[in-house]
Amino acid sequence: SFPMFSKIEVNGDGACELYSYLRAGHAGADGNEDIAWNFTKFLVGKNGEVIKRFEPTATPEEIGEEVAKHS
Repeated sequence: SFPMFSKIEVNGDGACELYSYLRAGHAGADGNEDIAWNFTKFLVGKNGEVIKRFEPTATPEEIGEEVAKHS
């Protein structure tokens, strides 16, 4: 458990479990699972499965199209 607003790791062996789960099997545009920059987004389904990873440059319209496909 982490207090709200505390610093956490998102990559590597010390990564928070949530980010380890989100990254696993979902590489970015560079082919690497690590999160290279803030604002990387993940679309997560109703059952908690990661559907798609979006780069920080993804537009709301691009994300909206994917959300509509999985609603």
